[in-house]
Formats: sequence, structure tokens, C-alpha cells
Amino acid sequence: MDNRDIRHLLEQVAAKELSVDEAVLKLKMAPFKDLGYAKVDYHRGIRQGIAEVIYGAGKTPEQIVGIISAMKENGQNRVLITRLSPEAAGIIRKSHEMEYDKIGRVGIVGGIPCPDGIGKVVIATGGTSDMPVAEEAALTAEVLGNQVVRLYDVGVAGIHRLMDHLEEIMTARVVVAIAGMEGALASVVGGLADCPVIGVPTSVGYGASFNGLTPLLAMINSCASGVSVVNIDNGFGAGYLASMINHLEGSK
Repeated sequence: MDNRDIRHLLEQVAAKELSVDEAVLKLKMAPFKDLGYAKVDYHRGIRQGIAEVIYGAGKTPEQIVGIISAMKENGQNRVLITRLSPEAAGIIRKSHEMEYDKIGRVGIVGGIPCPDGIGKVVIATGGTSDMPVAEEAALTAEVLGNQVVRLYDVGVAGIHRLMDHLEEIMTARVVVAIAGMEGALASVVGGLADCPVIGVPTSVGYGASFNGLTPLLAMINSCASGVSVVNIDNGFGAGYLASMINHLEGSK
């Protein structure tokens, strides 16, 4: 759907041939743009409130450049690219101005906006080794308009480090608890916080952690109320969900 189609919809609404709700539905169901190697969903922001995000792994830099160009041509000035390698980022930067975070492997076209979420999102990790997943979550949340507080290396092996940040945890609107090994951080935070807690198991750990399966099962079996769990190493999914929670109307 291009500008002419949108103009035609507005004319139909003005002529009372369509109701506003019917026009919005047509916009939500509008077609994508087929680039051959990708079908760019221009109207995801209308349907879901958040525009399409590019998953960088498995795509060539040239494909990512083409998708970014298509998005910008359609008026999407801010684009988030996850799982982006440094090599691909270097090539993309020749065509588009982009910030790149090596730790989280995240590229951001259009910068980070001012926060418009209701409260703050706390990102907590069990250890420093969990930071790549944590930065993916934190940057995702920031690009989606949230104030983010980072609490890194506050795992249960030295629980006093976590207790030193009780104020941040107790005043958060949502906490993302990221941990590998046995994944106990999500349960501990869930027993302290009065807000939703999103557990993110990571593949950090020795053999019996089974590349994140052990913390995944531990978090799923948490006895703390209000803990939900995303997939192993899925920082993006956690940051996205945290943003949705932080933009819901209503007091904490």
C-alpha cells in the first residue's frame, strides 16, 4: 500500500464510504513489499504498535542494507537489527548511518529515542558473562522507548550484591532477570519484586547446564509468582516483552 492507496482510503472515509475502523483494518491488512529475498512488513507497527525488527544472523550485509533502505523509504526512520556481526555492521555503515554495540551485537539506525514508557525496566544479570544477552535486551528496550537500569553481575553466588540494589528492583515496573548456570536469579528476584519478572536463561555454564537447558527448566519451575520465561539467550524477546508491559496503561 503506497501513499496513493492511503489517500484513497482517507477520501473514502471523508465521503463516508468507509468508517474509520474499517479504514484502520484495511491499513492493518495492507500488503508487504516483496524484495525477492525478504518480504518487508510495512504495517506491523499499525497492527502491533512496534515496527518490524531485522534479525541479522543468516542474512548477508547486502540483504540487510536492502531491507533498511526499504523501511526508510516507507517512513520508518528508526530500525533495530539484532544478532549483527561486526563484519556485517562495517559493511552496512557504508550505506546507512548506524550505531553498533559489539557486546549485544545490536545495530541501531536512527538512534535511541527519549523514553515514553510508564516506569523503568531493570535488566539484571547473574554474571558478567551474561552481558551479551543483557545488552541485547537493554538496547531493545531503549530503542522501544524505555528507561533502562542495568544491574550486572548480581547473581546468587554473592547475593549481597543483589540486596544492595533493592530500591531499583522494588521501584521497577518490570525486571528482566538473566542468568546461566542454575538460573536461580529469576526466582530470587521474583520473590523480592512486586512487578512482573521476565526470566532469560543463558547458555553460560559448564557441561551439566546443557547450553542453557538447565537454567531454562529451573526458571520454568520457579516457585516465585509473576515470573515468565523466554527462550535461551533471547534478550531481544525479553526486551520487547518488557517494553510492552511498561507501556500498558494503569498504575504499578
